[in-house]
Amino acid sequence: MVNVLHSHSLPTVRRRDILEKAQARLEDFQRLKAAGLLCESGDFFPSVHYPPITMYPEMTEEEIFKDYTLPEDGMFDIYVHIPFCRRHCTFCHYPVVTGASNDEKSYYLQALEKEMDIYMKRLGIDKIKARSILIGGGTPTYLTLEQQKYFFDFFVERVDLSECSQFNYDVDPVTLIGSEGIQRLEMMKSYGVDRLTIGVQSLNDRVLKLMNRHHGSKEALEAIALCHAMGYQLDIEFIFGYPGQNLDNWIEVMEQAVTLDVEEIQLYRLKIEAYGDFQGVIKKVTEVRPEDIPTNEDAIMMKQIAIEILNENGYHENLRRVFTKKREHYSCYADNQCCGLLDQVGFGQTAFSSLRNRFVLNTQDFDEYYTKVAAGQLPLNRGYVRTPEDQARWAVILPLKNRCVWKGYFTQVTGGASLNEVFGEKIEALKSFGLLEEDSDKIQLTRLGAFFADEVAQQFHHPNYMPFPSEAYTQGMLHPCKHQPRFP
Repeated sequence: MVNVLHSHSLPTVRRRDILEKAQARLEDFQRLKAAGLLCESGDFFPSVHYPPITMYPEMTEEEIFKDYTLPEDGMFDIYVHIPFCRRHCTFCHYPVVTGASNDEKSYYLQALEKEMDIYMKRLGIDKIKARSILIGGGTPTYLTLEQQKYFFDFFVERVDLSECSQFNYDVDPVTLIGSEGIQRLEMMKSYGVDRLTIGVQSLNDRVLKLMNRHHGSKEALEAIALCHAMGYQLDIEFIFGYPGQNLDNWIEVMEQAVTLDVEEIQLYRLKIEAYGDFQGVIKKVTEVRPEDIPTNEDAIMMKQIAIEILNENGYHENLRRVFTKKREHYSCYADNQCCGLLDQVGFGQTAFSSLRNRFVLNTQDFDEYYTKVAAGQLPLNRGYVRTPEDQARWAVILPLKNRCVWKGYFTQVTGGASLNEVFGEKIEALKSFGLLEEDSDKIQLTRLGAFFADEVAQQFHHPNYMPFPSEAYTQGMLHPCKHQPRFP
């Protein structure tokens, strides 16, 4: 258990109340672990894709796109990956190039431009009609201003923005401050960018150093102020369960975060084992000094503490892990992909496309990426065309984790399946533990279920696609292999 120091950031009575609620959530954690919902070690695996991204087989471009037809409205959500950073943060599980030369970044952008042309040819379209856009990385703003303009120019030439609901950018605080940062923000605004996610990660300078971030709290606060002044919708991210954190300094960070008046505050739990193809440095850190890592129990309490402070200050969970004061503030890209299950295309190294009943994954290898694009091929190397059974599981897992599953829409995207006929036993088991609630139109997570959203969503995984082996779970009523669905 974390050593709780005496902090005066909260009144004593309120602090005691928050800690009591965090302790109660820890009791839920132990109870649900005994029931088999969580693996016995208490370890955590984020439910982001189904099947998990490391489990996709090798597939060719022809196999993946066979029989694929454009969506009826011809629209896509668009992701672009720019894999460059000043430093590699210890928590990051993405392959990035640090300290890249301008020539290297320009070379990548040229390949990216060509990849878009190859993809449009494959789809048989002259422009991509954008429903929403997310530019991520890496640090997609770790480009010169000239490179940034080059990217925007070729991007908007190929993308129809006339019906785009939101243009997102993931950004780094240091790239937004100073005269160059202000010019960058002005340029982004001029091309239609309206929402920014700043990877603040912490406002504690010691923790930021342990994360190998190249900014301190001062730079983060300056960037937030500049973005506000320019009228951006702003989302700031924080990681909990990180070395150097304890309940006291986590409370202090959350207490400061709610004073910044940003539209969205997003929480991430530290993941030590990779959930993608690249293993972050954090695993080595834990092997050298395991005593410095907050335990799973600590992380549970930190999450509940954050929720209490956020709720008390008017922030409530909107999209999963994202807390807002207004319902309209959230990532349209994430909502469309994870809740609407709408077609999305991705460009760049490690990018993915989610296309109704199939998934496409680009290579993480830079040489392979460049070679395939130069040859006029899409730089994908893995993917999956879902079976009817996996389509039904997918149609529950992502919407349930992030918002809710509409029964009529489930029937539509599965070609006629009934949610209750297929998953009725599983739904009843989860309801009996207070994790799900149901009405005639939908199922959704309760407040308790939302806290353990990833694990509840994983109840609908096929046993072959579980993040942990069957024997890692207690043989309780919620062991994930029990109450398997009934398919016609």
